[in-house]
Amino acid sequence: MTDADEPLADVTPDDLVSRIRSAGVAGAGGAGFPAYAKWERFDDVDAVMINHQESEPNFLKDRHLGREHADELAALIGWLLETGISTVVIGTKEAYRGVWLGALEEQLDAAVLTPDELPIDVDTAPSVVIACTPDRYEYGMESVLLREVAGVTIGSDLPLDHGWLVQNTESMYNVYRALAAQRPVTRKLVHVDGDTPRHRFLDVPIGTPATELLAQAGRPGGPGESEILADGGPGWSFEIEDRPADFGVRKRTNCLLIVDESLAAENTLGGGRINILGPQAWKSRTFETEPERIEPDTVRIPLLTNERLEGLVTRSRPVVVPGERVEQGDLIAEPAPEGISNPQHASIDGEVAAITRDHVTIERV
Repeated sequence: MTDADEPLADVTPDDLVSRIRSAGVAGAGGAGFPAYAKWERFDDVDAVMINHQESEPNFLKDRHLGREHADELAALIGWLLETGISTVVIGTKEAYRGVWLGALEEQLDAAVLTPDELPIDVDTAPSVVIACTPDRYEYGMESVLLREVAGVTIGSDLPLDHGWLVQNTESMYNVYRALAAQRPVTRKLVHVDGDTPRHRFLDVPIGTPATELLAQAGRPGGPGESEILADGGPGWSFEIEDRPADFGVRKRTNCLLIVDESLAAENTLGGGRINILGPQAWKSRTFETEPERIEPDTVRIPLLTNERLEGLVTRSRPVVVPGERVEQGDLIAEPAPEGISNPQHASIDGEVAAITRDHVTIERV
């Protein structure tokens, strides 16, 4: 491959923030924080951690991306090292080696470390490390992963304050697409699980109504009277207050769960977090390992990726009007002029049907 064929050949660190922001990349691991705000401190970064843990037992999206897009992730890692990053660590589970990690191991000249070889000393570590942890899901939290893999303890500070930038695999894949092709984020990998006839792994446009996803899992009517709909995985989810038809998939949405209302109430922790990892046997059912691409007729694209961050993150501002025709990838909402804010893009071709304080609705025509 020549430099002319290499998508990142002409990308410089000066392009980082503008391209990541223009693409609307947000943390895909669950928080939905605008990614560019992390990368603004790239000059302070010595090491990068790719969180490849799959923070829940029913998630397969990061493993899928690591296997099917190993070339792109390896190219981004190589580019990061060329810009002066000393070490890139892929923090994963030892159980994922072989079927899931084989492609990445083939692409990277990496040191593969087992749990008993951790934590690493970043000052003497190889440039690329695949750090394998035990098969426990708390390592999906970046603070726990950093402590286990690098011996870095995070309190009220941030990984960036210790010279580390942490992003999960789907976020990093979106960063690669933003840098290499300036492609905006318009789709999301999402699971559907809980009290559904089957587990689903879906590739959907941002804003796809929850009803579409639930129908794919055999629950077209949504949760019943004694059930709730939750956003997140079994160890870390929150009840969705909106009607399923009104909830559009966010850039941070990893999973929708139908959960028994009493079970959820008995296992709700501080801040409304639901943790039902213990009460249900999540590994006993058959999981889909390849995503099915879904194309809904309507999307409701949120102007704020995570409502819980309102005040810290400012919702984007629509630049379209009802009746306007748009194509996938078109800018439909620009960042607010104040605060931390991301743009939003059309995720399907169609016509703007409605604009509210919270959403832009697009319908296929």
